[in-house]
Amino acid sequence: MRADRLVSLVLLLRQRGQLSATTLARELEVSTRTVLRDIEALSAAGVPVYAERGRHGGFTLLPGFQTELTGLGHDEALALLVAGSRRGAQAFGLGSALASAMLKVVDALPDNYRDTATGAAQRLLLEPEIDLLSRRRDTEEVPDAVMAAVRRAVLTGHRLRIHYAAAEKPPEWRTVDPIGLVTVREQGYLLATKSGEDRTYRLSRVLDAEVLTEPAERPDEIDLDRAWQERSTRFRTGGDQVAVLARVNPVRRKDLVGTALAVLSETEEDDGRLLMEATFQDARHAVWALWQLATNAEVLEPHWLRTTLHDRATAIVKRYGP
Repeated sequence: MRADRLVSLVLLLRQRGQLSATTLARELEVSTRTVLRDIEALSAAGVPVYAERGRHGGFTLLPGFQTELTGLGHDEALALLVAGSRRGAQAFGLGSALASAMLKVVDALPDNYRDTATGAAQRLLLEPEIDLLSRRRDTEEVPDAVMAAVRRAVLTGHRLRIHYAAAEKPPEWRTVDPIGLVTVREQGYLLATKSGEDRTYRLSRVLDAEVLTEPAERPDEIDLDRAWQERSTRFRTGGDQVAVLARVNPVRRKDLVGTALAVLSETEEDDGRLLMEATFQDARHAVWALWQLATNAEVLEPHWLRTTLHDRATAIVKRYGP
């Protein structure tokens, strides 16, 4: 445990610069006395850590001191940084880099740790391709060359030219300023701006991509989580939304809530069914969502949606009739 703590101490000083004994103790969850003993142990082992005296003093490493994992490439390091979710590495086109990086990490372990780690890894499985009902996840494939170009533009801060196929529209070339990449429920998105306006592109709809030489017009720093939340809010509240009033069987309430953009109202009727008003992205979204509920929902409004579902059900009956 002490060896792990010493490594963590060195990495903290490497990544954050000068830190006081109190700060180090808080980060490592030990006493300041333990930190001072660890500093002495590092100095004795030849690690160039020294103290800055005074009110704003602390401990720091000699400038230029490096701690490297030999042979770890840029993409491999990036893959490890997003490997909190292996699916994230896959979505960003870093799956092979992650596999390569993990081989190097395992190879760098001491012999006694390597056997233990590999044995333990065989007993942990994260997000297999199928569930207990043999249903495969709906993963979206993005060509490696396309994903590499998009990722390079995002990381280097260059403008990006993409051949994009929007829903129900012919593909067209667009020049954008990339901001970041986001993966949500197996789907990857490029956050960008176009002519100063926020744009969000689904990666599976990018048919081709080309990194341009001119720098992207974007802020130096970005709170990607906040940017995603803001775009999500605009997506739910804008566009050609459809409001639907329906009676819903309580056992399928969760399904409706999970597919709707928002639930505006909900009351329980005398027969136990729920009278719910919900909004959907557009007409196609509303038809799809209510059709999934079959007889567990009855659309009251709008009339065109009720008619559409009736016509679809009638066609099914006719197809399978005697």
